[in-house]
Amino acid sequence: MIVYGTGYSPYVRKVLVALTEKGVTFEHRPVMFHAPDPDFRAASPLGKIPAIEDGAFRLADSSAILWYVERKHPTPALVPSEPEALGRAVWFDKFGDTELFSKLIVPFVERVLKPNMMGQPTDEAAVAKALDKDLPPLFDYLEREISGPYLAGDAFSIADISIATGFFNFKLAKAQIDAERWPRLAGYVAATLARPSFVAAQESRKG
Repeated sequence: MIVYGTGYSPYVRKVLVALTEKGVTFEHRPVMFHAPDPDFRAASPLGKIPAIEDGAFRLADSSAILWYVERKHPTPALVPSEPEALGRAVWFDKFGDTELFSKLIVPFVERVLKPNMMGQPTDEAAVAKALDKDLPPLFDYLEREISGPYLAGDAFSIADISIATGFFNFKLAKAQIDAERWPRLAGYVAATLARPSFVAAQESRKG
């Protein structure tokens, strides 16, 4: 299997973590979004990352890829079978991709992406808004929902992958979770990012 997309992307990281958890052999090609690479564009007609090529099969979108990988490589399971846990896993995958990501990525965009990759100045006002206004309600919600090492059932799942993935970019931007205000969230994120699969995916950004 070939995985297209830069390792700096939280969405690409979702796929890299899932494949590593399942022990699936893959080749990582760290292209940027909208890259002109013809093989990448064949897998992702809209130029979005991640995308995969698995033999003759091609697919884009991190959640679609995770469900494909889950069905093709069912063990260890990353999607719970128990109804309530399954519902939570699907919900937190969506919550991580939509509600959380757009706010969590702001410090990275402003402090890392814009000055280092786009030659643009950092907007610290935008960072302050994210940290002081937009993220606290989301962190409050997650703090209430965390009651153990996993968000959905009693095993690591797509819920944990989708929620934790953006926090690596958050750390790269020198932002951190206030452990006094959100102790469960801070501990959960630290433990999840320390998993070998996340460590390996984080290293892939150097590729």
